[in-house]
Amino acid sequence: MNENEWLAARFETDRSRLRAVAYRVLGSMPEAEDAVQEAWLRVTRADAAAVENMSGWLTTVVARVSLNMLQSRKSRREDLVDAPDPDHAQHRETESADPEQEALLAESVGAAMFLVLDTLTPAERLAFVLHDMFAVPFEEIAPIVDRTPAAARQLASRARRRFQRQGIVPDTAATAHRNVPVPDESADTETSQAGKADFVHAFLTASREGDFEALLSILAPDIVVRADRAAVQMGMATGIGMATGAGLTEEIRGTDAVTRAFAKLSWAPVPALIDGSAGLAYVRDGVPHAVFRFDITDGLITDIDIRADLTGLDIIILS
Repeated sequence: MNENEWLAARFETDRSRLRAVAYRVLGSMPEAEDAVQEAWLRVTRADAAAVENMSGWLTTVVARVSLNMLQSRKSRREDLVDAPDPDHAQHRETESADPEQEALLAESVGAAMFLVLDTLTPAERLAFVLHDMFAVPFEEIAPIVDRTPAAARQLASRARRRFQRQGIVPDTAATAHRNVPVPDESADTETSQAGKADFVHAFLTASREGDFEALLSILAPDIVVRADRAAVQMGMATGIGMATGAGLTEEIRGTDAVTRAFAKLSWAPVPALIDGSAGLAYVRDGVPHAVFRFDITDGLITDIDIRADLTGLDIIILS
């Protein structure tokens, strides 16, 4: 896979999230689709090779496009304040042409929420959507809205007070991963381990199937994969790193690097208990040769520890 093909595939894994960002900013499915398409055109003209946080960068690009569209729409309406807005009406009619997709987004946003969003200025709306719904830091929002981080924080705060006055609880970043199982740290050990096992299974399935989007949905942005020297030496046997054309290294950082290392591989670890905790084991001839241990925080995998030096580990193969 060359760089252009990888960039296209990487954009596709983020497309649904980028569309969700644009939809919340613009309130129109056709406009959201247009924004995502324009973002893709901008991405193809930019130098993406030096980008470290691809998801964050793509979010910034689509946010800028959406803000420009929102400001342009507001300007048109001010010019035609006494006239009906045919563009807006046409968008709403087009939205109803795809009721299934519209219903899915409406479920997560809600009509009442859109009513409040429509009362905000473009800058307030963007700052609120990016920060409160998608956990984008104010330091990254500030240049998009041409404000300081403190001023961007105030924009979101004013929007938040508007929701509070209306008694509406908006969608937040904490609910962005609704379809991902979240371990309950307050539950008993058996329940917590069951939740962790769900994550391990989701990770294994996504890796085997090469499902970039599924992997991204369960990995923390600052995830770190660490391997001991023995695991690095047997990297070719486990298959880790083959997707990038290199063997396993002692440390891999960030969702992009980890996703590229683990997706679309024909590796075959199996579920296991490592010192009583859910994980994976690479097994040959019925004997474990490496284990994968996972740390999960706030519903995301934050660390993966790969060990081929199994001294002192209690390993139980589950299948």
